[in-house]
Amino acid sequence: MIKAGLVTVNHAPARAATLLRADDLIEIAEAPVLPDDRSPAAAPVLDIIYEDDELIGVNKPAGLTVHQAPGHRHGTLVDGLLARFPELAAMREPDGVMRPGIVHRLDKDTSGVMVVARTPFARMALSQQFKDRTVRKYYIAIARGVIKQDELVVWRPIGRHPVDRKRMSVNARVAREAVSRVSVLHRFKDATLVGVRPETGRTHQIRVHLASIGHPCLGDAVYGGKSAAAEGLMRQALHALRLEIAHPRTAQRIELTAPLAQDLSSWLAEHGVNVGGLLDPHVAPLSMRF
Repeated sequence: MIKAGLVTVNHAPARAATLLRADDLIEIAEAPVLPDDRSPAAAPVLDIIYEDDELIGVNKPAGLTVHQAPGHRHGTLVDGLLARFPELAAMREPDGVMRPGIVHRLDKDTSGVMVVARTPFARMALSQQFKDRTVRKYYIAIARGVIKQDELVVWRPIGRHPVDRKRMSVNARVAREAVSRVSVLHRFKDATLVGVRPETGRTHQIRVHLASIGHPCLGDAVYGGKSAAAEGLMRQALHALRLEIAHPRTAQRIELTAPLAQDLSSWLAEHGVNVGGLLDPHVAPLSMRF
């Protein structure tokens, strides 16, 4: 509400860092009710892989934007959630943007598992888990070139690119800590299938880190250069495979898994890899290979 400009202290706009003193006058305005111009017909049908009274697990397809943004007002993942779970509308953000229950995001062209809070209590609890880094995330990526090490840790701060503000970079003037653990799962002639466990959650983190070591995701035109379009994939080869969280109410650990996206499965099959056997946690637990 502070960010949305709805809070004043002594009639002046408040900041989160504003120091309060005795007898200060704090006023909180009601959030404006913006017209809802969403079309139910434009709402995508989502693959729900888990749901209970507090949580929703979604298998997000590549090409789907998570919530409204400039140039992407309709047909978002949030639209699909509201069509399936209309009660989420009660968690509209104070600035009027519809991102109810969204506690983390995936890039538009990254597929895989996301967890969505179904209640304000769950949203608060999950947000704290992401902040405290107790959420464990496992990704599958196909990187360009052959990575020689079986395991490596990319520990390079990430910030906004100094020239292109739409990109992130490990050479930013202002950067934040970013750590990704990479494990090789299979080597091809000119590519490497890797598992990645990010310990932080920076924008574009895995894509930036893999590119920074000379092995960008196949198909990643933003961080992989102009040749990305010629690699047989229409988007970056990155999939959020699994997410481990503590249930907000019971604290029980929950594992949400999204099957590998069809385009990536087809690419791997064409290159002789049995995806089912490679990623079957009963054959070798994923947590031991990331």
